[in-house]
Amino acid sequence: MKTVHEPSAEMIKNERIYVQWGLTDEEYRMISEDILGRLPNYTETGLFSVMWSEHCSYKNSKPVLRKFPTNGPRVLQGPGEGAGIVDIGDNQAVVFKAESHNHPSAIEPYEGAATGVGGIIRDIFSMGARPIALLDSLRFGELDNERTKYLLEEVVAGIGGYGNCIGIPTVGGEIGFDPVYKDNPLVNAMCVGLIDHKDIQKGQAKGVGNTIMYVGAKTGRDGIHGATFASEEFSDGEESERSAIQVGDPFMEKLLLEACLELIQDHSDILVGIQDMGAAGLVSSSAEMASKAGSGLVLNLDDVPQRETHMTPYEMMLSESQERMLICVTKGSEARVKELFSRYELEAVNIGHVTDDGQYRLYHRGVQVADLPVDALAEDAPIYHKEYVEPARIQQFKEMKAFEPVVENAGETFKQLLQQPTIASKKSIYETYDSMVRTNTVVGPGSDAAVLRIRGTRKALAMTTDCNARYLFLNPEMGGQMAVAEAARNIVASGGEPLAITDCLNYGNPDKPEVFWELWTSADGIAKACETLGTPVISGNVSLYNETNGEAIYPTPMIGMVGLVKDLNHVTTADFKKAGDKIFAIGETKADFNGSELQKMQLGRIEGELFAFDIMKEKMIQDKVLEAIRNGWVESAHDCSEGGLAVALLESAFSNEYGLDVKVDLPKEWLFSESPSRFVLSVKPESAENIQDLFGSDAAEIGEVTDTGIAVIQTQDEKLELNVHELKQIWEGAIPWLLKSKV
Repeated sequence: MKTVHEPSAEMIKNERIYVQWGLTDEEYRMISEDILGRLPNYTETGLFSVMWSEHCSYKNSKPVLRKFPTNGPRVLQGPGEGAGIVDIGDNQAVVFKAESHNHPSAIEPYEGAATGVGGIIRDIFSMGARPIALLDSLRFGELDNERTKYLLEEVVAGIGGYGNCIGIPTVGGEIGFDPVYKDNPLVNAMCVGLIDHKDIQKGQAKGVGNTIMYVGAKTGRDGIHGATFASEEFSDGEESERSAIQVGDPFMEKLLLEACLELIQDHSDILVGIQDMGAAGLVSSSAEMASKAGSGLVLNLDDVPQRETHMTPYEMMLSESQERMLICVTKGSEARVKELFSRYELEAVNIGHVTDDGQYRLYHRGVQVADLPVDALAEDAPIYHKEYVEPARIQQFKEMKAFEPVVENAGETFKQLLQQPTIASKKSIYETYDSMVRTNTVVGPGSDAAVLRIRGTRKALAMTTDCNARYLFLNPEMGGQMAVAEAARNIVASGGEPLAITDCLNYGNPDKPEVFWELWTSADGIAKACETLGTPVISGNVSLYNETNGEAIYPTPMIGMVGLVKDLNHVTTADFKKAGDKIFAIGETKADFNGSELQKMQLGRIEGELFAFDIMKEKMIQDKVLEAIRNGWVESAHDCSEGGLAVALLESAFSNEYGLDVKVDLPKEWLFSESPSRFVLSVKPESAENIQDLFGSDAAEIGEVTDTGIAVIQTQDEKLELNVHELKQIWEGAIPWLLKSKV
């Protein structure tokens, strides 16, 4: 039952070794007394420690996740499988999910980001879908130190290295910069796939005697306790846990992808279930597949393909080596599976079978090394209802006077804003990604949302990732609503109807009542926005303990959204199309500066009460913008976000270097207000009346596109005349300059 190196069950209890693996005294007591009626051995304790980690069990966040709407008329698969699935008509569906790889990327940024991409791709093809696009959402500290520059460059290289090699285009995403992410960057990856309804799979192991097969790469010692590692916060005193970082091989994954899709599409008669070996590796995939089916399992670990010698059961079960899948097939069909995978030069090995007793039994060298109820691992982790309390800052923010920016020269302020890394062009970053491979990309990085055509149809998919964490820092509930709304604005501005969301809920330590309050209340906001906008939550993940030395990141619930473009004629981009088109500002601009890019630039921090937001008004404006696009009235559409109306206008001009002649009845400072629910549209002159009739008082015709290359903006108290080419050079050059400059 134990090797020379493994402590005995008594030693694990007496020396409280389980605490090092993330189990509490009470959890260990539950396992030994309530579940097993005996002391768990070394392997069994390890299995519980990863399966009961926050990363696998969601023990701290399940009460929060229950707030989300997860059903809808189009939803074919909600949370609980590898990814969510939404019907898009014609017996086709879109499959998507996002995952975080924050902790690994903080330590080994290249491999952390690369394996994050690899893992999310496997989640998509394990459902039976062909992955068609990748997106990301990244957060870093300020680009004023070499470590942050290193993290950014390596994370970007890792994302591009994996996606480019496997041949899936990276088509969109977002990057933000704030000091709170200096030691705890966020690396969230999203993958989108297409599937025919008939090919939809589930991760299940059922049918007594059916075979459990291991396919893909061999198991090594990389990534052991990766799930536990992702459920802890950092401190300077700890040694970097490099053993918890996996190493990816995109060429192996490409073979695995094609082999699995062939198995699903051409051998559905023998395939019972399929699941990615992701967090917590073999134990997670196998226990979850059996638990979902109400089955038991027997696994023989001697048959697990291993790339290192003398691996223990504990190491094999907890390893998070990449490019591996677990499948359940009908008994007697093993030879067919082996023949298929051998054509892709991949291993396919019988490592066990399904039982009907609900037990999870592992054997190694003829000895039983684990015997547990399978539900105890996969379903019965304790659920904690954490205490929560409003942070003191929230009341302090409410008592502050609204921030009033000082803008003496609006042109100079504008140039400074365009150089802020969060606003500045990310072109130098996304140019390293292959966004056109497979040639379905209609709109790539740099517009509001990416758009990919669906071959053989007139339809397309729009997709985006969004979150302004500063707003959530000031007001988590309102900020949560605004994160979903901004994602939907980006989909609508691209001509799409928002369908559903996935999320990565990135927060600090949930054991701190103030942090849990952020998670609890922002979930209320996300849920309300999803209900109002008709975009259920179909998948996602939770990443907690994003803290370093007790300092938490901003609450950052990244929203990934996919929308349906019903006809390719509706595809709309942000850039102005021709001189003479009329420019409309949609929505109301107010003095909304708390949490804005301008406030951060002028104060060096954000503070104060978050400005008002009306989700019903947002929905109404979005519906009308989509109607206008579908009616063919809109030449370009761009949402107003960071930097406000001024930045939205110039970003629309940059691509083709058009000029604009605009007059707004606003103080010059309000050009940089970040009032929500606003768009900049350009329309053909003959459509201007239609726009005004549709929107009424919510639309203001403010000027027109010109061919002068000069942006003329007249406010109540200052007239700007700015060279568009010069501003574009400032905007595009800011991040490369920061990366090259020596600190």
